[in-house]
Amino acid sequence: MTVSSQTIPTQSASDRIPPGSRPRAIVIGGSMAGLFVALLLRRAGWDADVFERMGSELSSRGAGIVTHAELFDVLQHAGINTDEARVGVRVEGRRVFARDGTVSGSHPLEQVLTSWGHLYGLLRQAMPAAHYHHGRTLTRISETATAVTAHFSDGSIETGDLLVGCDGIFSTVRAQLAPQSTPAYAGYFAWRGLVDESDLTPETRAALCDHFAFSLPPGEQMLGYPVAGANEALDRGQRRFNFVWYRPAPVDGVLKDLLTDSDGISHALSIPPNKIRPQVLDQMRADARDLLAPQFAEVVTRTHQPFIQVIQDLETPRMQLSPRTVILGDAAFVARPHVGMGVTKAAGDAAALVRALAQPAATLPHALAAFAQAREPFGAAVVTRARQLGAYMQAQLLTQEERDMAERHRHPEAIMAETAVA
Repeated sequence: MTVSSQTIPTQSASDRIPPGSRPRAIVIGGSMAGLFVALLLRRAGWDADVFERMGSELSSRGAGIVTHAELFDVLQHAGINTDEARVGVRVEGRRVFARDGTVSGSHPLEQVLTSWGHLYGLLRQAMPAAHYHHGRTLTRISETATAVTAHFSDGSIETGDLLVGCDGIFSTVRAQLAPQSTPAYAGYFAWRGLVDESDLTPETRAALCDHFAFSLPPGEQMLGYPVAGANEALDRGQRRFNFVWYRPAPVDGVLKDLLTDSDGISHALSIPPNKIRPQVLDQMRADARDLLAPQFAEVVTRTHQPFIQVIQDLETPRMQLSPRTVILGDAAFVARPHVGMGVTKAAGDAAALVRALAQPAATLPHALAAFAQAREPFGAAVVTRARQLGAYMQAQLLTQEERDMAERHRHPEAIMAETAVA
């Protein structure tokens, strides 16, 4: 039978995996969440294969990642060397720069910061190559009382005991089994980019590259921090500086213009970086000089290929979509980046799934239900917290709560103390 969001078979003996057998998981999506799930399941005695739609190795996303203690715990359980010097760059605190470049506030907060490419590389290296499959685009899922099958666009199929959707904000798994859950535009976007530390002046390196730093134009927010450099180098002078510049944009005006590419094609929610129109980049750099602290204006000017991230929320009511299918990570909940919890949330989801599956008395559907019951409130809370932190950058503030949160988070002290803190 083909699974629908309403098809939930009743419990039976076939829901149990036979004692002594090695159950199989089909993991859809080969980014961070998929790798966490597959690695943890394999260490827990499952066969787990990852199926990634891209036909080649995933390239670096040009994004920084804030780490948290839970992330290091899950990395260790996944078999990754958690020597922090290897995972990322340590900073001791935060600082806010005024428009004239002076430090207008500081806050002590020790954190380890890493890049998407560096962390993905650690996870990918730990995953056996024979169990990571490129160029496999999911088209549909079918399920019986005893198995779940993934059907791919190349005509191939894979059958297992469990299917885990880790295929991100535009998840095919979610689109088939919970099509009512879709992302919502938050009213603002971010310019993002990485610049080599060595390309910055000594003065700017000294000001920015050992801190989590902010510049705060009215109604906007620029932040940045050091991450691994080329070839994942972590030594001072060889690192990169990662920045995120949040700016409000009404969907039918500024955003539409930003997402119209150099060929005149209008994109809905994203645009290839190399298709951003030169005049848009020129205007962005001019705005940086006019609005940001000079250190951040230099960062923007010297970044070769910035890219646009449209900020969206996604909140799904159910993470268990059928008796043998769950979604997690960004396939289930996407929070605005202000909480800095995207990768940690995916890692926590994966760990919770494996814990639920390890309960000896539970059938598979009931283990998945227990997992969902544990993680759905957490995902919803992260989304809510991110909305609060980002409210003052929205193009429109519709509720009193949004207005209250916007007022609180206009202040540098709150921004430093609460951004990307678990």
